[in-house]
Amino acid sequence: MRIGELARATGTTPRALRHYEQAGLITSRRAGNGYRVYDQAAVVRVRNIRYLLDVGLTLDDARAFLPCLDGDMAAVPPSEEGLRIAFDRLAVLERRIAAQTQARDRLADALCQATGRNARTVA
Repeated sequence: MRIGELARATGTTPRALRHYEQAGLITSRRAGNGYRVYDQAAVVRVRNIRYLLDVGLTLDDARAFLPCLDGDMAAVPPSEEGLRIAFDRLAVLERRIAAQTQARDRLADALCQATGRNARTVA
């Protein structure tokens, strides 16, 4: 299937697919006209990549899951490396959330001081 067909089948964009390919997560062959051609198994792989991205992992993190990207990821017990990566990513997200929460609180306090109104009830 061509890149547009794979994009439609997986709910992604051709640009994202090219990015996944550049990252080494999917592969294609070239047709005589130069178009990328993917096999049907790429649908499962891309859906699994999107699942990993949706839960907060990065493309770099997803590389560690290459051995299981072609199957039912939910049915396979997680590896120690996969768990370590997921816990590390969770810690990063927790730190980012804490930093954003602090920034929000500082801004809300500054607005309250400047206006005398509780900025959190305005939004």
